[in-house]
Formats: sequence, C-alpha cells, structure tokens
Amino acid sequence: MLLSIENINVYYGRLHALRDVSLQVDRGEIVSLIGANGAGKSTALKAISGVLRPRSGTINHEGRDLAGLPPHKIARMGVAHVPEGRGVFANMTVRENLLLGAYARRSRREAEESIEKVFTLFPRLSERSAQLAGTLSGGEQQMLAIGRALVARPSLMLLDEPSMGLSPLLVGEIFNLIGEINREGTTILLVEQNAYMALSIAHRGYVLEAGGIVLSGLSADLRKDPRVQAAYLGDVGTPPPE
Repeated sequence: MLLSIENINVYYGRLHALRDVSLQVDRGEIVSLIGANGAGKSTALKAISGVLRPRSGTINHEGRDLAGLPPHKIARMGVAHVPEGRGVFANMTVRENLLLGAYARRSRREAEESIEKVFTLFPRLSERSAQLAGTLSGGEQQMLAIGRALVARPSLMLLDEPSMGLSPLLVGEIFNLIGEINREGTTILLVEQNAYMALSIAHRGYVLEAGGIVLSGLSADLRKDPRVQAAYLGDVGTPPPE
C-alpha cells in the first residue's frame, strides 16, 4: 500500500469539507476521485499534500504519517501535487519552471537528467524550452505543470482536474500522457470532472458526495453502476474503450 487515508476530517472554518474519508492507493495504480463541484475532491488532494491540515485522521504514505506536515516536507517525501489551474510561473521560461521542480534533486546533473526525461515525454516542451510559460497554450501549460512535478521523480502524483479548459483533442492527448507516466512507474491519484475519462484510465475509483465517500470499486464497475451513470456520466455518448 503506497497511500492509506483513514477517517480524515477537514474543515474550512466551520464548514465540514471532508467527513471521515478513508481511501487507499496501491503502488502502480491510477485511482480516480469523482464527484460534483464542491464534493471535496480537491480538498482531499490538498490534505494529502499538506496545503490543508486535517483536524483528525491519518494520511500514511510509505509508512509515514503525512497529516500536519508542511507541503515542502511532503514533496521531499515523494508526493507531487499538480494543482487545479496548473500554477505555472508565467514570467519564467519552460526550462526555469522545470528547474523549480528539481529543487530536491541532489545535483545539477540529476536535475538535468530529469528534465531531459520530461522533454522526451513532452517533445512540445523541449521545442519551447526557452519560451515564457505564460505564452504557452492551455494544453502546453498543463504539460508543463505535470512535467515540473515529474522532475522531482515522485512515487505519488496528485493530479487535480488536468482536463479543465482544454479542447476534446487535447484532453485525449493529456490522458494518453497520464497513462504513459503511470506505465513508467508513477502512481497517480486523479481528481477529474470528466468522469468518463477518469474512469476509463483509472484502475479503481471513489465517488465523493458532500465530503464523504459514497461508492468505491473497480473503474469498470463504477462506469456500469446506474447511480454513477445518472449522477456523473449522463447522456454523453459511448464511453471510451477499456
């Protein structure tokens, strides 16, 4: 078990945002969190990465409890968070953004090796390495945000709404890349509004409603569940093939 969350409770002031949430992610998996806006999906990722401090519960990553640790320490422990909205530094170049992700690498040589690996995975970033991040397209900025996280060589990547604001063609490209990243050894916990895409790429999934988990299981089973179809899939055509 790479990540085990047990009964975490997170509040925004008096608002109880996560209610006794428990979930597990095995090494090598893609696990998706789906649910409506405001269900608590992004809050869960922020609790894992240390942006938010749970009021109670445990977050265990590779045998260590992360709950209450600051984000920079959690990042050094192998957890990379790609936030909603991408969060690239617009006035820095692509390469400079990637170098920020390499701050924990032990040497410049290791950092450069990691960046070259990202350029292999994202050739478009290599072509634009000297370009300011703010001038990239939305899809390219998403690639950069994911690439910056990969430079740190995380054991666990938290991906928050990677398809937001992208065209259908770019959504397919981003999800193909997520699958490739996973096949190369990175475990992924994915928050995604596009339930079809999330459940087509993930091994397992959890459904969050009003801050609590109401369903979980294999992604193929969740896609066939009438409750999931009615609430999150809708009449949008045939789901992607498994």
